Amino acid sequence: MTHPQKGSDSFTLSVVVPVHNEQAVLDFFHERLGGALRDLGADVEILYVNDGSTDGSLDLMIRLRAGDARVSILDLSRNFGKEVAISAGLDLASGDAVVLIDADLQDPPELIPALIERWREGFDVVYARRTERSGDSRLKRATAFGFYRVIQRLCDFSIPADAGDYRLLSARAVRAMRQFRERHRFMKGLFAWIGYPQSAVEYQRDPRQAGVTKFTYWRLWNFALEGITSFSVGPLKVATYLGLFIAFWTFLFAGWIVLKTVLFGEPVQGYPTMMTTILLLGGMQLTAIGLLGEYVGRIFNETKKRPLYFVNKHYTGRVPADQSPGLQN
Repeated sequence: MTHPQKGSDSFTLSVVVPVHNEQAVLDFFHERLGGALRDLGADVEILYVNDGSTDGSLDLMIRLRAGDARVSILDLSRNFGKEVAISAGLDLASGDAVVLIDADLQDPPELIPALIERWREGFDVVYARRTERSGDSRLKRATAFGFYRVIQRLCDFSIPADAGDYRLLSARAVRAMRQFRERHRFMKGLFAWIGYPQSAVEYQRDPRQAGVTKFTYWRLWNFALEGITSFSVGPLKVATYLGLFIAFWTFLFAGWIVLKTVLFGEPVQGYPTMMTTILLLGGMQLTAIGLLGEYVGRIFNETKKRPLYFVNKHYTGRVPADQSPGLQN
């Protein structure tokens, strides 16, 4: 589509909000979101995607919908994870531009007008880049910094550092994203992989306003592993090169033992030397097998071709629940 120029054409805007147990903050989020959208001059749709919440989030979203005609709700049949919830929202979003934002208010809704202005300049993907991560521990900031730098080196395309899911997508970028149906989804990588003109808007990330984060260090580790294995075979190459390197020195060492034995004879080899060699080679083999298992497991999951998600109910009259894209893929 043609991006409307500043001060000219009106446009439609979809705001996709994945929600999982955000009862404590959802009211405040919706109030701030409404304020940020008030003077945009756009026809706005707010799509809350309930990702299997077990608290009162769904009831609260239904109440918000009763008081705001812009709100629709996609209630997934269970918790499928944030990446799939975002994908479900993109499947149904109908706007000329689509904004993705979390409900925890770490990403300020007031930044949306700035994202739209950059979109009007002709960019298909406008991502919010964090210049500061208030509320995150030093360990979390350090691991995030390291992860983005590592994945930049492993991938053959550029994934913006310090950018989360908070971003705006044009209609054609959304159409491109809908074509990805793999189960192992690292959305930040997919957003970058589609290409198209992209730009950043910088902001300072706020602490979570209420509730607790869903991303424990264990989940963050699995998230990083998902990102690296989804877009790079680098770990397999590292295992190959490291195996060749160790094998080279092992063969040299074996040759030296044989030569020394032939020339000078040799008493019984020491136990420490034998155990060190066995443990080193065994550890490397198990590491390489583990890496292979990660990739084989992903191949196994993809070959089953299961749907990404199922819908329990779609709270809007525009698309019947049994016609949701989640039931067709």
